[in-house]
Amino acid sequence: MTVRSPQWFVCVESNTTGTGRLFCAAARAQGMRPVVLAKDPGRYPYLAEDGVDARVVDTSDEARVREVCRELAVSGGVAGVTSSSEYFVATAAAAAVALGRPAPDPAAITRCRDKARQRAVLAAAGVPVPAFRTVTDPAAAVAAAEEIGLPVVLKPTRGSGSVGVRLCHDRREVADWAAGLFGAANERGLPGGDEILVEEYVSGPEFSVETFDDELVGVVGKLLGEKPYFVEIGHDFPARVPAAERDALAACARAALGALGLGWGAAHTELRQGAHGPVVIEVNPRLAGGLIPELARVALDFDLVHALVARVAGTRRGLPGRGAGGAEEAGARHAAIRFVLTPGAGVVTSVEGLAEAAAAPGVTSVTVAAEPGDTLRRRHSFQDRLGHVLARGADGAEAAARAESAAGLIRVNSTVTEG
Repeated sequence: MTVRSPQWFVCVESNTTGTGRLFCAAARAQGMRPVVLAKDPGRYPYLAEDGVDARVVDTSDEARVREVCRELAVSGGVAGVTSSSEYFVATAAAAAVALGRPAPDPAAITRCRDKARQRAVLAAAGVPVPAFRTVTDPAAAVAAAEEIGLPVVLKPTRGSGSVGVRLCHDRREVADWAAGLFGAANERGLPGGDEILVEEYVSGPEFSVETFDDELVGVVGKLLGEKPYFVEIGHDFPARVPAAERDALAACARAALGALGLGWGAAHTELRQGAHGPVVIEVNPRLAGGLIPELARVALDFDLVHALVARVAGTRRGLPGRGAGGAEEAGARHAAIRFVLTPGAGVVTSVEGLAEAAAAPGVTSVTVAAEPGDTLRRRHSFQDRLGHVLARGADGAEAAARAESAAGLIRVNSTVTEG
């Protein structure tokens, strides 16, 4: 009797931390054979560590990605195609559609991935967004900043993970930062393009709304590092705000998804509380990063990664029935994550306190990727996060206090050469 090999579950590239590895593990757990298409598979050490198949593919070439997916379909069948990297979600969706596999609308994904285009669609639909201008040179950035009113936020139109995002207070800061953004490659070496976004600074607290298809997963409270940058240094799930505020944030996020034609699979919508209510900062047509899915798993006992992998493979796994209040309304636990940040440029000499942090009350996971000999550099983006502590609690305050206390036990010692 011939035993048929499991079908391929194709991941187009991956993120380097967080969910990429989990996607592959979930695919295996659901009886599929994960394979990662990557320009440089060595970028993802977990592939070798976990024995995950990889194919060297120029993933910037969408036609080539589709061709390789068709080859895999012939060689063993393809259960689904997706990506845990925001830069490749549109490519993966197009490949899935070409194979007749479940996927979000590639046109909606592409429309959403361009922040300037996304903003224009949301504004036209009446969804609250910051005042913004799309510019193509530093002089135009300065003019836009003066028109909008300083301070302003500058960002690439196709960025991710706070890379290149900065609060600028005066004309000189705007001109200098804009000059550095134009044409600059991102952290993957992909071209940055010839447009940047200049937008109004909304100074209220930041949140994200996590959705799956048309269902609310929950509202997340975000902690940011020191200005002028926007590095996320922690998350609270669910957000520690009144139910009415959560409802307003969720409603605003859903309006944004509807305007953009999204609503298939996972979406991660970032908002700030403005003077007159929630304001959408950006919609990301993907599962959240920053280990937010793990927060949701701890708080809800529901695995978003497994649910999304099943959705991509054609088996929808709905969320447990919940109202607009999400996890808190359902009486679930609360969870919080605090990130271990780089101490500055230098070379790591030692990492201490991991065992103590892992043994602290309520802590469910602790990681630090830095090792002695590693070279550190402060990048003012998600890349400054060296590790994390995740903790649960009976309420939001307890979960946050536990995560912060345990994270404070970890010390990444280095020969710091600059701050």
